[in-house]
Order: sequence, then C-alpha cells, then structure tokens
Amino acid sequence: MTEAGGSGTRLTAAEIHGNVMEPGEKELERPTPALLWSALASGLVIGFSFVGGAYAASLVGPGHRHAAFSAVYPLGFIFVVIARSELFTENTLVPVIPFLEHRDRRRFVQLLRVWGLLLVGNLIGAAIFGWALARTPMVEPALHAQLSRIAAEATAGSFGLVVYAAVFAGWLIALLSWLLASTRATGAQIVLIWLCTAPISALHFRHSIAGSDEAFYRAASGGAGWGEMLSGFVVPSVIGNAIGGVLLVALLNHGQVVAERKGG
Repeated sequence: MTEAGGSGTRLTAAEIHGNVMEPGEKELERPTPALLWSALASGLVIGFSFVGGAYAASLVGPGHRHAAFSAVYPLGFIFVVIARSELFTENTLVPVIPFLEHRDRRRFVQLLRVWGLLLVGNLIGAAIFGWALARTPMVEPALHAQLSRIAAEATAGSFGLVVYAAVFAGWLIALLSWLLASTRATGAQIVLIWLCTAPISALHFRHSIAGSDEAFYRAASGGAGWGEMLSGFVVPSVIGNAIGGVLLVALLNHGQVVAERKGG
C-alpha cells in the first residue's frame, strides 16, 4: 500500500478515512426532516430487492431459485446508494467515524439521533412497501407464491441465530460504505454494491431493512403476526447489523488509521 499523497493508484486507509470523515460530520448535523425523508425513501426503494429477486426466482427451476434471487438481490441497494438515500446499516460506519475521532457527549447524542431517525424512517418505508405488496395489485398474483416462500425463509430462525447472521450482513454493508469512499466512479460503485450485498442473500445473512420489507410483507399477507416479525426478526437483526458495522468495520478501520498516525 502506498503512502498518502504518493504516486500509487489506490487510496490509502488514511485517505479513505478522510473521505468518510467529511460526510460523516455533515451527517451528524443534517436536519431531522432531511434524515427522515431520506430514510423513508430507502425503506421503500430497497423493497425492490425482494420483488426483483422473487421475479428472477420465478423464472428458473427449484434448484436455481436461491441463486437467481441472490443475483438480483443487490437491485434495491443499488437504487438506494446511487440515489444517495439513507440506510441505517450504512450509518453504522459513516457518522461513527467522526464520533471515534472526537469522542464527546455532543457527538454521541448526535450519533444516537441519526441512528434513531434513520431506523424509524427505514422501518416505516419498509412497512408501507410490505403492506402495499401484500394488499394491493402491485405484482401479478402468481408471484405471491415466490414472495411468501422467500419471506418465510428470510425471516426464520431464533432470536440468537438472527442476531448472529445479522452481524455478517452489518459487516458487509459497513464495509461497502468504506469501499465506496475509495471511488467516485459510478460503474465501480455498482460493482462494489453487488459484491457486498449479493452474499447477504446467498449466505442467508440477515439485513434489518431489506429483511423488514420481507417481514412486513409476511405479516401483511397473514403469514405471520406483526409482533412476531418485530420481536423475532426486526429487533435481533438491527442488533446484529449494528454490532457487525460498528465493531468489525468502524472500530477496526479507524483503529488502523490511528495506529498509523501514532507510528508516524
């Protein structure tokens, strides 16, 4: 790895850290309405991962359905990231870095505010999308068999299992935020989004917001209770995503940059 400011073709960890810091500081200061509207948009749009993946799964035989779904699963994430909307899971990195850089009460309160607003907005958007998908003619009736099957599989598991599987999804999404800070090229960003999000579905990890679209669809269609989906999927997946993003990406990548400064 080349030194910052050198002639290398890749950014150093310190340079990526700097690219995360600036938007992170702005994120902490964003007005409440801006955060809520952006979060609501993300909760809605990310539902196209569920719908697009289910459609792809309906086109192939049973042995290839999971692979087809996983290949298309990044669609909603691409829409969210390229449109610059806000996901709670992305923000287990971006606003955390400024807090780790300057650990004081004011930034901690700002961080909790950002997380709370984004989580509420994302979940409201997911609930609206899930309800509309289940209760209105958004898609052809024949597709609901695939949607129901996928939703049941994606939200299954004990509280502890969902937390554990969600740690890895949180890790991947926060890692995606770190990697996106290394390039401005839209094509490269789309590739990075696909590489970091397709494994979430392929490996049966749990993403709290994309999964909430599936959970709320399941509840709205009568496949499970709303309380069951909230306590059995949404809560543990949020916990796991936060652990994965903060501990495995934010702290580790911030730590290496701080260590490099001290070593220098």
